Amino acid sequence: MTQPLFESSITSLQLLGRGKVRDIYAIDDDKLLIVTSDRLSAFDVILPDPIPDKGRVLTALANFWFARLGHVVPNQLTGIDPESVVAPNEREQVRGRALVVKRLKPLPIEAVVRGYVIGSGWKDYLETGAICGIALPAGLAQAARLPAPIFTPASKAEVGDHDENISFEQAQARCAAVLNDALAGTGTDGATLASQARDVAIALYTEAADYARGRGIIIADTKFEFGVDDKGTLHLIDEALTPDSSRFWPADSYREGISPPSFDKQYVRDYLETLDWNKKAPGPKLPSEVIAHTASKYREAYEKLTGLALD
Repeated sequence: MTQPLFESSITSLQLLGRGKVRDIYAIDDDKLLIVTSDRLSAFDVILPDPIPDKGRVLTALANFWFARLGHVVPNQLTGIDPESVVAPNEREQVRGRALVVKRLKPLPIEAVVRGYVIGSGWKDYLETGAICGIALPAGLAQAARLPAPIFTPASKAEVGDHDENISFEQAQARCAAVLNDALAGTGTDGATLASQARDVAIALYTEAADYARGRGIIIADTKFEFGVDDKGTLHLIDEALTPDSSRFWPADSYREGISPPSFDKQYVRDYLETLDWNKKAPGPKLPSEVIAHTASKYREAYEKLTGLALD
């Protein structure tokens, strides 16, 4: 394992912001540097302990999917080596955990695709017989596979806040309100981009889920983010199909009626549920065994999906 990176400190570039996991720097008017730290958030609170190699796993796995799914939709990658855009003494901070990406206008929605009835979708189904207003067959069990993947967009929340499920019509309205002026003259508009994002997200999920199943992993659900360039072309941005943005289950232990174990931070969430903690910042420190187990699950997901060792 490498030395964990909780927060990058690149002084040769302008810091634009820090998310729950990623630090974003400006390179120029057309490009950004995205550094994926080893921070981990749970219940929308950033925990004080980094998970060793988590950022490297997320970056390597996202790159794997960007390459594998590049025929479906253009993505944010530029192909520029991140070590070439920072000062020599800062290269260690970006090695294996950073990307140089295009500056794109992000769509103001999370593009969530669900293939199984689990999480908030299961709660919604029990109460309404639907997920985010999409009617489903009666009698589905927890963790049941859906007849076909469904698109359930969510609003984008600020750090520390919760994303909220919204209808597809609300997603179209949000995209129109934020993007229509910027898209004037491109031949497209925000509502059209929302429709494209829905169709592309389902296509990405379907192809990735079929591939992952052959590698022993079920992708129960995932979220994508999209951006648009000045010509109105949709791009896949942020990360894609990682343990942070997806729910991965081991196929050999999957069965309906229970919430299956997962290759992500669910182990941390389960530990936190045993504590007397109000799920507000500051988050509690994690025992060393919880950190080590979580790090191993992230690595295992990468190695199962790619067939490669992280190093």
